[in-house]
Parts: sequence; C-alpha cells; structure tokens
Amino acid sequence: MPESAIGVDIGGTNIRAALVSDRGELLKKLSDRTPTDPLQVVERVVAMVEALDVSGAAGIGVGIPGRVDAFSRTILSGGILNLAGIDFADRLETRLGKRVVIENDCNMALIAEMRVGGAKGYQSVAMLTIGTGIGGAVAHNGSIYHGHMTAGQLGHISVLQDGPLCACGRRGCVETFSSGTALRRHMNEAGLSATSISEIFAMAAGGNGTARAVLRAWASPLRTALDNIAATMDPDVILLGGGLGCDAARALADLPAVAPWFRPTILPAKLGDDAGVIGAALSTLANAGRSAEKCVVLVNGVPASGKSRLAKSLSQRMGWPVLSLDGIKNPFLEHIGDVDRDFNRTLGKASYQAIWSFIREAPAGSTFIVDAWFGFQPKALLETYIRDAGVDRVAELWCKVPGAVAAERYASRLKDRLPGHPGAEYLAELAVLADRAEPMACGALKTVDQTKELDMDSIAAWISEVFCSAGK
Repeated sequence: MPESAIGVDIGGTNIRAALVSDRGELLKKLSDRTPTDPLQVVERVVAMVEALDVSGAAGIGVGIPGRVDAFSRTILSGGILNLAGIDFADRLETRLGKRVVIENDCNMALIAEMRVGGAKGYQSVAMLTIGTGIGGAVAHNGSIYHGHMTAGQLGHISVLQDGPLCACGRRGCVETFSSGTALRRHMNEAGLSATSISEIFAMAAGGNGTARAVLRAWASPLRTALDNIAATMDPDVILLGGGLGCDAARALADLPAVAPWFRPTILPAKLGDDAGVIGAALSTLANAGRSAEKCVVLVNGVPASGKSRLAKSLSQRMGWPVLSLDGIKNPFLEHIGDVDRDFNRTLGKASYQAIWSFIREAPAGSTFIVDAWFGFQPKALLETYIRDAGVDRVAELWCKVPGAVAAERYASRLKDRLPGHPGAEYLAELAVLADRAEPMACGALKTVDQTKELDMDSIAAWISEVFCSAGK
C-alpha cells in the first residue's frame, strides 16, 4: 500500500507543495511565489514536486483555483490565476511520470478537513473558505458532491439582488460582502483606521461603534448565506476555513439569534493553510489508502428481517468481524435467568454502547459489521456514537421485509428465544413496525429485499465501492 503522496495547492499568491503520509501527516513542505503565466505555473509545480522527491510518492494531487471538472480533469475557468485552456494534468503526468489528480482547491481542503481536520466524523458537510474571495465545497455521504460538474460555488450565493456586481457576472453574491476584499471595503467606507481583523475585534470590544458596524456589515450577509445553505442542504456541519475562517466564526457568534429553523452548527476549520496540500495528497491515496480509515457496515432491520444471516454471510465473504446486540447481551441473559422485556431492553442499550466502545478503541484501518435493529434508539444517538468512535465511512444495509413476513418468521423462532425477548403478544406490534420502519441513513445506503435470495456478489461490490471511492 502506498504510504505517501504529494499534494499541491495553487494560490493566487503562493504555490504550496508537500509530501503527505496516508494519515494526513506533513512529511516535508515547500512554498514558492505563483507565476502569472499559466505555463510557468506548470514549470514551477514540476520543480517543486521534484524537490520533494516524487520517486517514492503514490501520486500527485493538485488543488486548482477555479472551476474544475474533476472527472475529465478539465479546468473550466479561474479567477485571479486562470489555468483554463491548457492540458494541465496531462502536462504534469508527462513530465513527472506519476498519476495526477486535479480538483477545485476548496474541494481538496474539505477532503483534508473531513479526513483529519475539523469535519472528521461528519458525512454531510458544507465548507466556505474565506480569504481574498470566498470559495466553497460540499460533501454528501462522506464524499465530495460535484453535481453536474462544479457544485459547491457557495461564495456565489446571492444575498442581495441589487447588490454589488460580482466577478461571476451576477449581483449581490456573498463574496462581495463577506470576503477579505469586502472587509477592507467596509473599513474604508466607514473610515475605520484598523489595519487587521484582530484590531477591529479589539476596537469593537472596547465599545467602538464604527468597528461593531463594520463587523455586522461583514458578517450579516454571511449569516444569510449560511441560513440558505441550512435550508437547502441541511448539512451536519458548516465549516469556515481560509485565512479569515476563524474570524468569521467569531463575528457570527456576536450576531443576534436567528430564526430557529435555520441554526446550523458552524465550526472553524482546523488545518489552516495546510488543508489544501493535505487534501490534494489524500485525494490520490483515496483508493490505495482506504485501509487507514475506520469503516462500519450497519446491517439494519427490524427483528426477524434477516439481519443476522446477512451479517454472517458478509463476514465470511469480507473477513470482517460482526458485533451484534444479541451476541453481547445473550450470554448475560443465559446467566441471569428469567428477566422481563424492560430489563432486556436496558441490557440492549448497554450492549449498544459497548459495541461502539469496542469500535472506538480499535485502530485506524479496522472495519466492523454491526448487526442490530438501530431504530430502537434515536438516530442522534447513533450519529454521536459513530462520531465519537472515529468512524470515517459508514455503509448501511437496510433489511426490508413486509410486516406479515417478519411476524411469521418471529413466530417460528419463539421457542428458541431467551427469556426477556417478547413472546407471541409481540407479533402484531412487529408487523406494524416492519411496515413503517425506515433506515437510519447515516451514510451510504443500500436496501436488501430479504424476501429474495441474497445476492452477495452485488452487496460486496457495493460496499467495496463505498469504502474505496475516491472522494467523488
């Protein structure tokens, strides 16, 4: 398995390059000025990668400032530095003899933050990078969401129809109000003499009304954009990165409370200027380095839906261990003796917690199959367990059966069930439950019709795709 790759982050002012381990550790990094000539950018990247010793790297990932079709490796447009119109990836591959992945620079940063940074453990994330302009990226089910080609242009959410003209051709984009460039404009228009954002905060804390007004003018449009993201995407978290990300989060915290429907969790990114190079490198290791991630397959379904049979077959096929509620609690039931349904449920909750404690203590690279009816506890609890256990990827197999089938199967096994499990009085309740139950949807989801013979080839191929997909 490759252990390192090279990440390159091309900015309008500087190009950063780094040799990065498959755990996201910076092994060596360089920085140089960005040429204005696109072809000279290619030459500069080649020289920096060679200086990092490309011979031992698995591949090269490059974050591009602008709109990128990652699948065809085509640069569609750029901003201050426009690399569109040159076969950038092909030129690098020819010169360096290594596979090259290109992607929008904000997408690369989000890959890093989700793997080793501020969004680790989250599956649905929106990220804005706030600097000279405002970039954006979106992840769904743990992977970058591209839409048709270039989804995630969050800096171009319009917050005022008749606002300032944006470089994209529209008016009132949040970039025109809440970027670093816009902050400088707000300061100049207000006649504020501060030279840094930290100085503005200090002046505002000291009671300077002009400084407070500048911070409101800068942060309020951003709040509107974030509320729009919450309303349309409902992500687990919105991450604020870039040079001004932490400052923006601080300014937002001082704004009045907003409507209760739109209160997304907003967190500052953790990796700073290194996010771009780390994500770029990890994007090339996404296939080869997946074993460094902790993965979980949730085999979910109501009682008697065929979960255990599927979990056992999958374990035999893939070699992954099964953790099940019954596997943990049944030995206790055997020793305790006659117990009622409430005690059985309490023991089930403790077993549920124990399962995630095992997973939390397992090393990176571990994969588990968890066999349970997850609906017996709230989804929010499962999400907390997944996050606290450091799980990177989740695949859910939803075992679907009609209520009548579940009740019939349960009835046929009544004589084998240990004390504490419901008896024949549970059959009608189970039939209703099976017809209305739904999956947890905490990650990639596949429904398995448990009235048919299991297609283990299809199931195994799907799980491999989920766990080995290259963040696209």
